[in-house]
Amino acid sequence: MNFKSDFLREFFERGFFAQATHQEELDESLSSERITAYIGFDCTAKSLHAGSLIQIMILRLLQKHGHKPILLLGGGTTKIGDPSGKDEARQILSDQKIFENLAGIKKTLEKFIRFGGGASDAIMVNNDDWLRHLNYIDFLRDIGRHFSVNRMLGFDSVKLRLEREQPLSFLEFNYMILQAYDFFELNKKYGCALQIGGSDQWGNILNGVELIRRVSAKESFGLTSPLLTTSSGAKMGKTSDGAVWLDESMLSPFDYFQYFRNTHDADVSRFLKLFTDLELSEIADLEKGNINEAKKILAFEATKICHGEKSANEALQKAHEIFVSKNSAAFETKEFLIEKKLTEILKDLEVTASLGEAKRLIEGKALKVNGEAVLDPNFQFNQAGKFDLSIGKKKFFKILIK
Repeated sequence: MNFKSDFLREFFERGFFAQATHQEELDESLSSERITAYIGFDCTAKSLHAGSLIQIMILRLLQKHGHKPILLLGGGTTKIGDPSGKDEARQILSDQKIFENLAGIKKTLEKFIRFGGGASDAIMVNNDDWLRHLNYIDFLRDIGRHFSVNRMLGFDSVKLRLEREQPLSFLEFNYMILQAYDFFELNKKYGCALQIGGSDQWGNILNGVELIRRVSAKESFGLTSPLLTTSSGAKMGKTSDGAVWLDESMLSPFDYFQYFRNTHDADVSRFLKLFTDLELSEIADLEKGNINEAKKILAFEATKICHGEKSANEALQKAHEIFVSKNSAAFETKEFLIEKKLTEILKDLEVTASLGEAKRLIEGKALKVNGEAVLDPNFQFNQAGKFDLSIGKKKFFKILIK
């Protein structure tokens, strides 16, 4: 596609582009003026995970090209839950839990995005600031009348749940109206003219654009990115061990590094474009070279953005010592009492979620102690000392048995 706007051009070339409303008008606005745009994040956990990275990297790209990002934290909408892509209702969280999650997410986002008072510096807002003050009757009269139930029933987030005969509460059904109202409020308060989200948000975004047009007679835009899966079909940001958290207290920088280092060959080029700040010309050169070197660079650059250059260098060095130099001193050390079975140790190390899963891991011949395969699911250390424990080819621990 030919774009006038530097932002949209790079947005497309890096693989972020799915759909846009009024594409030509949006391109014209982005090329001729500084636009304020927002992306929303609900507060369902105390950190975002790698599944949110695409949206975070879009905000970085927006800022790189001189536009102003708004990061909307859903302190209000988290109380309801977005039905998009969900098979069941979201767990209702207490106000205190939402507040704790919001603080954690804010800390995470500040690592990626520049905040301040400058023209293209980001601002962070909480939609609970306006949603909690809404008068229900006034809201229905002034805002609700602009929404067609017939049309809302046709959006994928609703239609798929109904087709599967899965419950959809009236509470969740209201989510898309509140998201549209968020866009309306941001447009009114900050002149925000663009909402960006994943392609599963397309219907919600269209509602916001339409609401602004109907109530304020202003032009606004929507822009979406594809929902990302790996070449194996797995959802981005999820592994067999759980979510790939962006908070170092929930996932170490080394494990974060290893997540990207173990990217499937078919995904490396795409992930370099999506999850690093490397210029596209540099990525084109890497595509011609050794795939393992490209993976190291991907892991290093992604870790540098999330955890800083010092942590990225430390992760790179540790990976070299473990996988190249075979230096067991670099392994993570944990202490256990001699009476513990290996299955219990695996659970305590959070390698598995249950003793049954740990037993199946041993039966699958995935474990080695000091380089020797463990085949007995009831294995127990019979003497104190230090031991090297490896799980597959990617997880290593040094354990101290006392």
